[in-house]
Amino acid sequence: MTKKPDTYTPPYQNLDPARSAAKLGDPVDTARFAKAAAFCERGRSDLAKRGYSPDGTKRLRKFSTWEICRYLLPIAPAHFRRVLKNNPDLPQGEGASGSKWFTLEEVVSLRNHFAAEGMASKKYLPYRPKGLPAKVAAVANFKGGVGKTSTAAHLAMSAALDGYKVLVIDLDSQGSMTSIMGGKVADEWTTVFPLLAKDYALAVQEENGLREARGEPPLPLDETLTEALTVSAADVIQSTHWPNIDLIGAQLNLYWAEFQVPVWRMALRNWPLWDALTHFLENEGILEEYDIVLLDTPPALGYLTINALAAADILLVPLGASFLEFDSTGRFFDMLYSTFASIEEGENSARRRAGLPEMKFEWDVVRALITRFDANQQTDLANVIQAYFGDFMNAYRQEFTALVGQAGEQVNGIYEADYRDFNRDTYARGRDAFDRTYAEFKEILIGAWWRDQAMAEAEAAGQAGAAPQATEQKEQADG
Repeated sequence: MTKKPDTYTPPYQNLDPARSAAKLGDPVDTARFAKAAAFCERGRSDLAKRGYSPDGTKRLRKFSTWEICRYLLPIAPAHFRRVLKNNPDLPQGEGASGSKWFTLEEVVSLRNHFAAEGMASKKYLPYRPKGLPAKVAAVANFKGGVGKTSTAAHLAMSAALDGYKVLVIDLDSQGSMTSIMGGKVADEWTTVFPLLAKDYALAVQEENGLREARGEPPLPLDETLTEALTVSAADVIQSTHWPNIDLIGAQLNLYWAEFQVPVWRMALRNWPLWDALTHFLENEGILEEYDIVLLDTPPALGYLTINALAAADILLVPLGASFLEFDSTGRFFDMLYSTFASIEEGENSARRRAGLPEMKFEWDVVRALITRFDANQQTDLANVIQAYFGDFMNAYRQEFTALVGQAGEQVNGIYEADYRDFNRDTYARGRDAFDRTYAEFKEILIGAWWRDQAMAEAEAAGQAGAAPQATEQKEQADG
């Protein structure tokens, strides 16, 4: 039999220059960018509203008895129904007795009831030691597309369903997290920008007090800085459609901070620009008001990301199981070392000259997390990445499932998706992917809190033991 000749021609060969030129259209000027941006804004708004209510407001769906008893509270369905029947003052939900649906606000009320009246052997409220501040977790990597925002959003939602009160801070001027959370940000004055400006303005005021005492001219406070001094947490924090998730949103003008912060630093060299966000969290009572603060960072190691990393107790670094993402993440860690070691050295040189104690950046935990994992194709490379990163690596690899993609089309997280819209197995696999990610995060969270509590108790016991010893030594000296 005669073999047919191979007549395949690659698509990039035999292209006609004249025909190619005819497809180019007119040269593009800068005004065309504005037109493209306007079209995208209109499309973004239309697509975002797929996950919104008809009035344009994003609302959280209700949760069924099955979901509550399976995922949210350690209660058998039959016992749950008996408690509702015997306590008519509790939220009763909507629907038939066997299939009722509850808002998350109602779930919170039910959780508090069971915590007060339920079995002592069961944990209805998540672990949070009294008297300790919230934990701050930053999700960062300077490579885009690794799942930072998706991971941060789903961790926030998981924690909220678990009973924690969460503040999400969007530091990425693209504002993807803000869109997921249904936030409305008119301009940079409802982002973190005025918080950074306020920290600098306070530093200028302190410096000017010293300058006045020395008879030197003061540093200027322009209109922006003067206005920033009046900004408080209430001005920038907005509620979301999740009753226990609040948001500081982002929008395009936030990127201006990357240019303004170094200008401020040049004007006042002793301003610790990396501590601006930390000072806000500490001085505005945020760490007492919330259980968890989640920071979603831009895909760059700029001044906003440096602020996030300096404020964080926990650092999560998402990456895909590919060579390029592994390579990029290694360079990210190298840049983290160079950046923060340089800050430490510069600050400590001045502190040593002044006879002050040295400063050191420190994180409770750092974990790299493999996202969008395909076990059929990426297991070998994931094992290599795991071997090289060692104890920096999360054990669980977050799988990409059909539920993730379908929920994303509605500008929703998977926890916002109604399981009735999916095959039950598809929903269970998709939810399990993020439940297991949250389980590892929660283990880190409560472990860090427990360690802090143990250290505080040990320190208190040491001080209590030192006081009688000091009294005894004084009495012996007097005698």
